[in-house]
Amino acid sequence: MHLSQRQTSENGRNSLKNWQNTPHNLIAWRFALQRSIRNFQAVVAGTASPQITAAGVLLYMAKKTLNKKEALPMEEMLWKACDALRGSIEPSEYKHVVLSLIFLKYAGFHFEKRRQEIIAAGQEAFVDNVAFYGAKNVFYLPETARWSYIKENAKQPDIALIVDKALADIEKKNKPLRGALPNNYYSSLGIESEKLGSLIDKADGFDSILENDTENDIIGRVYEYFLSKFAIKEGKGKGEFYTPKTIVNLIAEMIEPYEGIIYDPCCGSGGMFVQSMKFVQRHNGNRRNVSVYGQEFTKTTYKLAKMNLAIRGIAANLGEYAANTFTDDRHKDLKADFIMANPPFNQKDWRAENQLTDDPRWNGFDIPPTSNANYGWILNMASKLSCNGVAGFILANGALSADGTEGAIRRKMIERGLVEAIIILPNNLFYSTDISVTLWILNANKKARVVTRNGEEIHYRDREHEILFMDLRRRGIPFEKKYVQFSPETIEEVANVYHNWQREGHTESYADIPEFCYSASLEEVADKGYSLVPSKYIEFANNDETVDYETKMSALQSELADILKEEADSRAELLDVFKTLGYEIDL
Repeated sequence: MHLSQRQTSENGRNSLKNWQNTPHNLIAWRFALQRSIRNFQAVVAGTASPQITAAGVLLYMAKKTLNKKEALPMEEMLWKACDALRGSIEPSEYKHVVLSLIFLKYAGFHFEKRRQEIIAAGQEAFVDNVAFYGAKNVFYLPETARWSYIKENAKQPDIALIVDKALADIEKKNKPLRGALPNNYYSSLGIESEKLGSLIDKADGFDSILENDTENDIIGRVYEYFLSKFAIKEGKGKGEFYTPKTIVNLIAEMIEPYEGIIYDPCCGSGGMFVQSMKFVQRHNGNRRNVSVYGQEFTKTTYKLAKMNLAIRGIAANLGEYAANTFTDDRHKDLKADFIMANPPFNQKDWRAENQLTDDPRWNGFDIPPTSNANYGWILNMASKLSCNGVAGFILANGALSADGTEGAIRRKMIERGLVEAIIILPNNLFYSTDISVTLWILNANKKARVVTRNGEEIHYRDREHEILFMDLRRRGIPFEKKYVQFSPETIEEVANVYHNWQREGHTESYADIPEFCYSASLEEVADKGYSLVPSKYIEFANNDETVDYETKMSALQSELADILKEEADSRAELLDVFKTLGYEIDL
């Protein structure tokens, strides 16, 4: 086959121009190059279409491999749609703008589905009976709050008012949503009606996703995605209301909140509760055996939590209003079986000098200092544990060795056997701070006992005079470029180590492992000044002494030789292709 010089030149230039705009992923390019060369050879041999030039084949295949676009996930599509609002509203408002619209779509979809079920059952007279919807965990929607009505009016200049009224009407008709939905929110934003209408159009296209959403988790997915994206986007000082799911999963798998009362004194958007319920479902437990109590100080975050829980059908007592846990405790007499929390780190000036000095939550301990709320949070949680209660919470590492009043409080907690485990976590787990943090586990009953949990009989041994230390700083995997998270396998491994240590037979199932875990006696802890810093107890291994450099260097030498040879072969083939095209590259 002979290719005209003009055709080759023109197609080659266009293809090269396209290639310059192609992401240079070396591995993808290498495979594309090899396939393209084979295709080119087929063209020359006359076994491929003569309408395709060699350069066209080569560069088209590479571009096809590298620029193949997958459909964006629903969450990302909505985030990008919101990003188009930049200039109209702040990124911090994205979650409110989109989540309420998605909520209306979600509620509308399930309302219509339930409505048709009622009609099909011959109970048409009850299609406007709120109880018939609530019985199936479906929100009843007045006509002006139904998605069909909102969609029909999406292009109207007063669409913001229409959306605000829809939200207000839904809240009036559905008790679980009281205080959860925004009030006159869209009208106050001043978004152009065209942009709001465009967002409504985007939300309208998710019927198939909602149809397949067997766990009713669609809005929760969007909700969680937006909270995490906002926390990542805003960085330090923002996103305090969001605890990464990987941390919550770790806490849940360790303390196993199968049944009883779960409490979070600073619940943010309710993520601890959501993941607790997912834990129960994963292990085939019964959500009805779990009661949720929480408190949140920030009004907007309080609303987010109520909405987040309501859409998932999680009944919760978050208090009648947003309030400060220290100065306005909404659950004074509560005794919780499980506590999960991520309090604000190193909170200063959390009380006045003469404030809360006789608070019953500090009974038997020194009064936490005004300079830092860490031990205020710890004692608040400790005071609310039931007789067999367990708490898992995150604190900045400074609390492990703080002296003065905090040191005195820590010593008493250790001597009373409250502290069960201390787990130091990797840096960069949080989107809002790079501060190093620790997972504390308190247990009100470390005595030997037998309990039945989720159908399993568990034989706990006496751990009153022991504390388990774990170091997970090397256990994270990369996430979102500069962050880390735990793999499911790591979470399972850590939970198993903790559970094996707790139970009878631990001499066979548990062992101290250098740079990972160590079971310390209270005597050892006392000898180290009641410090809870894990590195004071966990053995450090000198890995340099165990490295076989000859073997390591030989393996590296072989691997690099293979890579360089493959690169040289690909380079030679590419140069040959351009030479055949009449564009020899002279190096």
